[in-house]
Amino acid sequence: MSMFDRRLQVLIDDARWDRLEREAARRGVAVAVLVREAIDQQIPQDAEERRSALQAILDAEPMSVPAPGLLREELDQVRGRG
Repeated sequence: MSMFDRRLQVLIDDARWDRLEREAARRGVAVAVLVREAIDQQIPQDAEERRSALQAILDAEPMSVPAPGLLREELDQVRGRG
């Protein structure tokens, strides 16, 4: 039994189909593999989690940070380089 349980039908033009077929043949995989990879690249599974994290950063209260040179020194000390 297949691990895939959903079917997707998408209409595309000849140029896109040709590109898919050429790449699939070059890599020795099915066109469906390329489509699944394209979906995963464009819409990562953790996209919602990353969006939530970004929103939390944007919603955070402003805070003061040292000048870049001082910040580098502080980071080097924390990392045991200073």
